[in-house]
Amino acid sequence: MAPSELNALSPLDGRYAGKLATLRGLCSEAGLIRQRVRVQAQWYLHLAGERLPIPASISQPVRDELSRLASAAAPEEATRVKELEASINHDVKAVEYYVRERLERAGASAAQLEYVHFACTSEDINNLSYAAMLREARDAVLLPAMASLIGRLGALAREQAATPMLARTHGQPATPTTVGKEVANFAARLARQREGFAAVRIAGKCNGAVGNFNAHLAAFPDVDWPALARRFVAALGLDPNEYTTQIEPHDWIAEYAHALARFDTILVDLCRDFWGYISLGYFRQRAVAGEVGSSTMPHKINPIDFENAEGNLGVANALLEHFAAKLPVSRWQRDLTDSTVLRNLGVALGHVALALAALERALGRIDVDRERLLADLEDAWEVLAEPVQTVLRAHGVPNGYELLKKFSRGQPVNRERLHAFIATLDLPPPVRQALLQLTPATYLGAAEALARQIPITKP
Repeated sequence: MAPSELNALSPLDGRYAGKLATLRGLCSEAGLIRQRVRVQAQWYLHLAGERLPIPASISQPVRDELSRLASAAAPEEATRVKELEASINHDVKAVEYYVRERLERAGASAAQLEYVHFACTSEDINNLSYAAMLREARDAVLLPAMASLIGRLGALAREQAATPMLARTHGQPATPTTVGKEVANFAARLARQREGFAAVRIAGKCNGAVGNFNAHLAAFPDVDWPALARRFVAALGLDPNEYTTQIEPHDWIAEYAHALARFDTILVDLCRDFWGYISLGYFRQRAVAGEVGSSTMPHKINPIDFENAEGNLGVANALLEHFAAKLPVSRWQRDLTDSTVLRNLGVALGHVALALAALERALGRIDVDRERLLADLEDAWEVLAEPVQTVLRAHGVPNGYELLKKFSRGQPVNRERLHAFIATLDLPPPVRQALLQLTPATYLGAAEALARQIPITKP
């Protein structure tokens, strides 16, 4: 671990730094600066394309420099912006000055340089930059990782579709299911929430100091600025929001955070269930060469990846819930309480990314212990009280439920006792014979078919 990682305050930049390189490039301070520079350059190019007189007069070298600023970061970009910020104490103004420096070297005139940040408030640049950052983090990092995990679960569901398993409701033996069906339940839930997360519409605004295009119309009263701004925001791949104060109100960030938190909550449920199945011996974990499970108990293979994922999901959701509750609230036309909160967006996404990676590892090292599953089923003949009482109901036998309750509730039930009881029932011989053929391992309903039908999501 590098010295800078050892001294990092956040484990995302310390212990886990090597696992988050892609996300760090998008959501770090340098990533935010990159987006701000890009938006400043794209705004200038948009004004030039709309034929405002001075921007439209820029030379080809200046136009090329703007295109470079809008597409790829220069090696010194973040460092130089931070140097400028240190002297003026304003992060967005430092980006403006950096872009002006670059354009001046490319040959822009003094008049042309005045159109960098033209009619903008800092929030015009900021909201578009955060929107682009969250969109790229979602589309390039989170959605593919989600799809990969759901695909792994779908494959496991199909592989274990017919493997019988004793279900537990309230922690007690209940109607049997299959391993595959229980895994398929999670795959289906997660797929639905992933679709919801992917569908969140990411908004942006570029309408000035309080959202009314005041400065724009003072400078060029004949320009249809709302239409021009709509075209600009849409060209960035965002939904234009025309009804804002100084800030874009962040309602869509609340939707984004809530959608991601719902996905995370299902993963917490998965972590706890799989942890429990490992504890029961239904899943065995493969040993990893050289790995230590306990500092004092050499035999241990602990479910650390499921536990790590659950912990990271908890941190992520605490932040996501705060984002959703806080960010849409701003005093009057603007206060600054959102600024430091927005800077933590990448922290929440980092914890989600760590959890997804941990679950991929966890699922990749478990095997189903069929013998253990069958042993539990063989010890749970009482679960067949359900089909027997339901068949009695179906054939009009009075008090079928009560008969089975008296026979089975709190009583030891095994094959012999149950078969002797079934033999006394007033049922047609073929029906009685069908009940006698049932075992806890074969009383599975449509579990196998449902598990095999689960779509396998691909990244």
